[in-house]
Amino acid sequence: MAPSTTHGRELWVIVAAATLTVMAGAIVAPVVPQIQRELGVSGTAAGLIITTHGGVIVLASPLVGALVDRVGPRRPFVGGLVVYGLGGGAGFVVDGFGPLLASRVVLGVGTAAVYTAVTVLIYDLYEGQAMERALGYRSSANSLGAAVWPLVGGAAGVVAWNVPFGIYLVALPLGLVAVATVPETRSTPDGTSEAGGSAGSRASLSTRLAATLATFRDRPGLPLVYLLAFGANALLYVVVVFYPQFLPRVGVSSSLAISLYLAANGAAGGVAAVGYDRLVDRAARSTLVLVALVCWTVGFALAAVVETRAGAVVPVVLLGLGVGLVFPSTFAWVETFAPAEKTGQFSSYIASFGYTGQFLSPLLFGPLVPLVGVRGVFGAAAGVAGVGALGLGVWAWRRASAVADA
Repeated sequence: MAPSTTHGRELWVIVAAATLTVMAGAIVAPVVPQIQRELGVSGTAAGLIITTHGGVIVLASPLVGALVDRVGPRRPFVGGLVVYGLGGGAGFVVDGFGPLLASRVVLGVGTAAVYTAVTVLIYDLYEGQAMERALGYRSSANSLGAAVWPLVGGAAGVVAWNVPFGIYLVALPLGLVAVATVPETRSTPDGTSEAGGSAGSRASLSTRLAATLATFRDRPGLPLVYLLAFGANALLYVVVVFYPQFLPRVGVSSSLAISLYLAANGAAGGVAAVGYDRLVDRAARSTLVLVALVCWTVGFALAAVVETRAGAVVPVVLLGLGVGLVFPSTFAWVETFAPAEKTGQFSSYIASFGYTGQFLSPLLFGPLVPLVGVRGVFGAAAGVAGVGALGLGVWAWRRASAVADA
């Protein structure tokens, strides 16, 4: 199917599905203490309800990517929504920690399928500015979901600890809508995938690995994009994990007030992402990422020194604006750099590297807390972002000089 340059009903189904990937963890985060009390488990065990699906996404995404390349994105998308709804919604009826944890594994598989299929559907259905707009909407939905879903989960948790799990069931009717609205994009007349083929399915692991490494060698921009995805998610989770620990120091202690600061972070990212196609029409993608890195550097630096509740809003807004510029850029760069027949495989690595960054963020920055305090963590994050901005700035300057001398 030829890519479309207009936005139809399928776009809104895709955007709605995109926010479910954020909901996977965000909707139940507010009730983790309740789960701990009601099921009689330790805080560490209860925390696995948040982290388990992310670990599964890291492992499952490359497999999903290969499947998408073989059969096209539509069937993994619809199937992923069903698996997501059943895995997530199972928490509404289970009454033991073991079954609950198993349901989170199923949820992770569904989330991995939806995440990668959404990306490839946008690549296949849209082109040019329409694709940039769709990627921006997708990232905006993620950012706004990060702001809204914790509030929804917290409100549902007032009824009972397991009520937020019932919200996952919304994926099932969304899957039915997807069947009716999202078209096949890669089928050939004989019913086989243009990208897959039986030869691809028979290729040995070593052959596929060699082909992947050859692609990275021939297209050196790809590993840098994955590094950017890893770093962006690691820095995002510095906000998610450590900003709530910092806010009581400036007089913000209620869970509702803290959630509003995090909501401001998500809202700022959503605003930046929704206008991404217009921004990228006026500035190079690398320039937008450089602006984002500068926003992160300044935002984290301000967080390290701010002393007032009002002042603490500015860092989260700056950090959110950076997220809204970087995330659609990573997706767009992969579409540019990856082989056309392997966009499923290479877009799946965004999920793997991104969720790895989220998982490792507290492990990388947490040990600094006893040494330099939470403010020191923000200072270190500012340094990381600053190094990234400097490296990208030098690269852009050298590239401009080379073009001028040519």
